[in-house]
Amino acid sequence: MAVKVLIKRKVNAELNKELDSLLRQLRAHTLDQKGYISGETFTRLDQEGISLVISTWQTLDDWRNWCLTPERKLLQEKIDTLLGAETEYEVFENV
Repeated sequence: MAVKVLIKRKVNAELNKELDSLLRQLRAHTLDQKGYISGETFTRLDQEGISLVISTWQTLDDWRNWCLTPERKLLQEKIDTLLGAETEYEVFENV
């Protein structure tokens, strides 16, 4: 059963150029992952600097396997270091 992963970040506008580069790299790797279906990126309208990605995967295991890859771990560490905060994740499935 497909799962949706909500990925939340607090983004400082001054870091957009550096962050965009890292996120493009992350997306490029994601597209090649087994079980990846789609992803959408949103910005919050009522609060500046909040980003939400909704990523869809065929299974929870597909998402978990992607999370454990060295290239993802490295890019995620760089993103969190740049932002000065950990990215938040929530995983949901359709019932």
